[in-house]
Amino acid sequence: MCLVWGTVPVLATGEIFPNPPESAIRLFYIQRSSNSNVVVYDANLTANKALHTKNPVHTYWIRYAEKGQQEELSSIQKTLAYGLYTNKITSEIEPSYEGYFLAYRKRKFVVKLDPKGVPIALFPINGRLQVLKRIFVSVDESKFMPSVNYIELFGKDPISGKDVYERFKP
Repeated sequence: MCLVWGTVPVLATGEIFPNPPESAIRLFYIQRSSNSNVVVYDANLTANKALHTKNPVHTYWIRYAEKGQQEELSSIQKTLAYGLYTNKITSEIEPSYEGYFLAYRKRKFVVKLDPKGVPIALFPINGRLQVLKRIFVSVDESKFMPSVNYIELFGKDPISGKDVYERFKP
């Protein structure tokens, strides 16, 4: 179980959810109310520091509830829960990829390199494409099939750099 105080998710034990270490290739990550494990989405770059054309995003777990180890997603997790579909946007000069979460296809996002060469994921937050940093999912596991209570999106405005936030029920 989890409580949310302001914008900081807190476990029922009072512990604050761990954040993954900073990374130059980090796009965003997902924290869930069910436990402290985190799903991480990093840019998959080539040796030339370009996005990998067939697989621009590498998704994996950091298992904080265990030993804090990194672990690949299972094939079921990739196809039903945390996996992404991405497709190259051919109209863009710089390589960019449109995508969506396989578990929630209603909001498409764009993965690309910003003008400084930093990988970013632009995601609809409050109706505008913003740089997505973190997602928090409140899950109800009291029934046979878990359901989502709400989703919180945390990001930055790509122009002003100001923090942006949205909470919605899918």
